[in-house]
Amino acid sequence: MYCANNSQSRDGYKLNGLALAYIGDAYYELSIRKYLIEQKLTNVNDLHKKAIKFTSGHAQALIMTYLIDQSLVSEDEIELFKRGRNSSGPGRKNIDAKTYHLATGFESLIGYLFLNHKERADEIIHLAISYITKGDFNGKNSI
Repeated sequence: MYCANNSQSRDGYKLNGLALAYIGDAYYELSIRKYLIEQKLTNVNDLHKKAIKFTSGHAQALIMTYLIDQSLVSEDEIELFKRGRNSSGPGRKNIDAKTYHLATGFESLIGYLFLNHKERADEIIHLAISYITKGDFNGKNSI
């Protein structure tokens, strides 16, 4: 398991959780779009509908809960997640505050890893894709 280096000189270490979430959101979204294109989807409406299944706040909250529950993230990564989760605001109108905080924490973790350990960011994104694709959460079917 990857352990984050707590050196203050590391890229992203000095960024606040929301700044990390900002870059993490962009990298995660791009990774999902690339994955969907690789699945030979070409209709933009279909691409958008499929992407939402991976990138919605609800999906990201489920992913982060799964990663923690299955011990797929290290203690250092959980601390990075908490950094983003604890710095997020009251949330959005379309999801509750708890879900929003979990999703922001997930994006923060991805952002930090993107800046410092891209291979690990990609590994977590792959785990997220596998989890959502299997659809074995809350009795829902796969995409």
